[in-house]
Amino acid sequence: MSASSHTRGHEHSKDYARALLSWLESSGTRVVNGRSVIDLEVSKVEQHRALAKAGFDVPRTAAVFGRSDLKQKAREFEAPFITKHNQGGKGLGVRRFDSHAEFDSHVDSPLFEESPDGITLIQEYLAAAEPFVTRVEFVGGRYVYAVRVDISGGSFELCPADVCAVDLDAAPPATATPPFSLRPGFDNDPLIARYERLLAATGVEIAGIEFIETTDGRRVTYDINTNTNYNPDVEAASAVSGPREIARFLGALLDEQNAAELRSTRLQAYPA
Repeated sequence: MSASSHTRGHEHSKDYARALLSWLESSGTRVVNGRSVIDLEVSKVEQHRALAKAGFDVPRTAAVFGRSDLKQKAREFEAPFITKHNQGGKGLGVRRFDSHAEFDSHVDSPLFEESPDGITLIQEYLAAAEPFVTRVEFVGGRYVYAVRVDISGGSFELCPADVCAVDLDAAPPATATPPFSLRPGFDNDPLIARYERLLAATGVEIAGIEFIETTDGRRVTYDINTNTNYNPDVEAASAVSGPREIARFLGALLDEQNAAELRSTRLQAYPA
């Protein structure tokens, strides 16, 4: 299940995931990133609401259902601006428009593609002070490391996993900036504690949160990935491994569950 699962022929997997996790949780099963987290994963409106409620600087955004009001709503934004799908992963559906005329033409063209839930977001364009954004990884609600994501090529498809690469056979030039690298010196950044409080409040235990530092000095958080994944180059450079932290986290949960079951068995065998 992921926000982009519809692009791989699994249009209804999010609905199945909701039903399955509801059933598991109702039976008392411990679920990591449980039922409520699904709604956050597949809705950028929900992410925007949660971030804004927690006091984070977020992009100015309008959510529009269908196509008929898109052109009019876009007039409330200065060009350039971007659009994105409310339900989308890997940056799918994200486009920049440098004029309203360009946007109008796109909306009327066969190239226009609605979000799977019919909601298109219109959003202010954020100009980066330097050509990168930062993705901060968390496991068990705790900070793991920060990733520097190069955006100098202009792409909005920022998934760090190798499987997300547009052309797996094309090797980048030797002088090219690596698309994903460990961001040094971030471990004591005040954003970390704020993100950890956000994750605790929303019930998210494993996530990657993305923000951008803009030319006008803002630090704008725009995405919460609760189906996060890891880049092998970053993993090789980091002293801490995301997948290993997940293994430790799940192992500790299993130990807690086994200890609880053992205590319950003993109480049944030797009632007070």
